[in-house]
Amino acid sequence: MNRVCELLGIKYPIIQGGMAWIATAELAAAVSNAGGLGLIGAGNAPADVIRNEIKKARELTDKPFGVNVMLLSPFVDEVMEVVYEEKIPVITTGAGNPAKYMEKLKSIGTKIIPVVPSVALAKRMERCGADALVVEGTEAGGHIGELTTMVLIPQVVDEVSIPVIGAGGIADGRGVVAAFSLGASAVQVGTKFVCSEECIVHENYKKAIINAKDRDALVAGRSTGHPVRALKNKLMKELIKIEKEGADSSFIDEKGVGALKKSVIDGDVDNGSVMAGQSAGMVKDIKSCKDIIEDMMNEANDIISNLRF
Repeated sequence: MNRVCELLGIKYPIIQGGMAWIATAELAAAVSNAGGLGLIGAGNAPADVIRNEIKKARELTDKPFGVNVMLLSPFVDEVMEVVYEEKIPVITTGAGNPAKYMEKLKSIGTKIIPVVPSVALAKRMERCGADALVVEGTEAGGHIGELTTMVLIPQVVDEVSIPVIGAGGIADGRGVVAAFSLGASAVQVGTKFVCSEECIVHENYKKAIINAKDRDALVAGRSTGHPVRALKNKLMKELIKIEKEGADSSFIDEKGVGALKKSVIDGDVDNGSVMAGQSAGMVKDIKSCKDIIEDMMNEANDIISNLRF
């Protein structure tokens, strides 16, 4: 039995990325119904919004699903209380250390899986009691680290004993096999699931990903300490320009406020932030979550069965 599948009670070792504004109850439930683990992305949303999403997801699926908690959110304490009260079976966390919440959540059996961009943070999270780790390379969309998936996964696997979930640049069965060959026990997929039938983002957002080429997923904000990868558009060009000109980090951050909602909800993919990973160049169509997962697993199994050395 696969370690992550056993840990989370899922059929396939595929976790959906907890993308703010994108990972709603509809997407999370669809991924879970298809055999993976769906996640509701809490982002900076208030606790009552997350509770409503949880209730909606439970109406759409009887399978396990989780919540991705952004630890920098001003509502993080309230969101964690909702996770506790609703007895969510698994959370992933980003942008911080979830240690202060672990004892309480573990008392109800919640599995805690931090997203980490480095070996040092991975080791620290294991010491704190994490049940598994999402090891995310810089190829991913949204907030990113510096190391690539290819070099980060094996280094973390060598240093921890808990299961590793590989993330960043994975959009097909080839990526699944690559992550497993590096030592991962599962993969996390984000950009590919944005272009699913069940994802409720604006159609312009999906079209932007489908039309993206290999070099269109750019990074802005490295000077702020919170770099973000998103597709090339008017906003990204402006952010990169002012950053090169030495703009203050607070001014750069201010430019990004509300930008994701503008593209996800309003469909303004020129002036909004179209967060997507480098795998965007590999996404060519819109499919159901079920077809996405089954296609990935079938391709991975075919590759493995045909491997020759």
